Amino acid sequence: MQIEQKISQAKAKLLVDYPYFGTLASKLELVVNDDIEAFKSNGVKLEYNSDYLQGLELSEMEFVFANGAMHASLAHEQRKNNRSGWLWQMATDYAINDMLVENGLDMPDRALYRKRFKGLYAEEIYAELKEDILREDEDLEYEADKADDVNSENSNESSQGSELNGLEESNLEPNANKNIQEEILQEQLLAEEAISLLESEFKKGEAPQTIERFFTIDGGGKIDWRDELRVALDRFHKDDYTLMPPNKKFLHVGIYLPSCISQRFKLVVAVDSSGSVDEELLDEFLSELNFLMNTIASYQIDILVCDEKIHSHKTFYSGDTLEADVKGGGATDFRPVFEFIQNELEDTKLLLYFSDLDGVFPNETPSYDVKWISPKEQEIPFGEIIVL
Repeated sequence: MQIEQKISQAKAKLLVDYPYFGTLASKLELVVNDDIEAFKSNGVKLEYNSDYLQGLELSEMEFVFANGAMHASLAHEQRKNNRSGWLWQMATDYAINDMLVENGLDMPDRALYRKRFKGLYAEEIYAELKEDILREDEDLEYEADKADDVNSENSNESSQGSELNGLEESNLEPNANKNIQEEILQEQLLAEEAISLLESEFKKGEAPQTIERFFTIDGGGKIDWRDELRVALDRFHKDDYTLMPPNKKFLHVGIYLPSCISQRFKLVVAVDSSGSVDEELLDEFLSELNFLMNTIASYQIDILVCDEKIHSHKTFYSGDTLEADVKGGGATDFRPVFEFIQNELEDTKLLLYFSDLDGVFPNETPSYDVKWISPKEQEIPFGEIIVL
């Protein structure tokens, strides 16, 4: 089999077996370099010895590409700081390979791996490797590009630790500086893409094991507000059941279950019209709600605009475009909306209340579901928050 065909098969297999690594690996720049023994990745491209790669099983090639994909998404130059370049790369290699082994990938020969580094961050591994060198550990298993590239205990790390092929950055040619900046920018883009993809994997519960060692995911476990809104609506779309007629699915085995009746879907939307309301977010919310309602055959939506009193009440039906004329600008009091619903809209099952949540809440919890649509998290007396 030609090496190109084998690479294509291995990358396709990685995409199926490990979608996260496979997606990142599909963007790798592969470069043949027969001057190295196996493979290496510098955060921008993956270099490989063609004979070495040809001798691997497909599962082992998956490991190589997953390794390269992780290096390409970790922003080496950003995280390296004043550390020795080759030693930092080796530390990240140990950390990545440990994570890949934990996820069940088949590690090939010559891949850097030590059980002593199990579960450690690259920064921790770097510190231990540096101590090994200072103790003149002969079992380091790595040939340094420059033996004096690692700082001694008495050296100034800020002045000696920064190395770019043995030169200070200020002494580099302009083109070299430009190339380095381009590589850093490319790493930043890859890192941002990797984090975005990882957030999606976390939401689906399919993120690789222990990968949080390498990335900081802010709110990675949160569900997108559009998904939460969709779930909230789906729950009440078919909102009634009846035993006459029964569910026909199980009648043949003598089981009588209630059947679902799809009636007109009724929903109440309240909009906080105080001065603090974010109209851009409101437009985005109404646009998404309008899109979701178009998937429902028959609906009725009552929209209330209120600050400390109700300013408007409009009813929209199937096919209408939802809109709210935000008038008010006073203080925020949620009680008039709940009083109006109790007096005028008694069959309400779901209320979506768009607000920044800085207002007066009712003392009693209503009998219907309440979803607060808000740009922030905040403690509330009842209901649930959907954070935009």
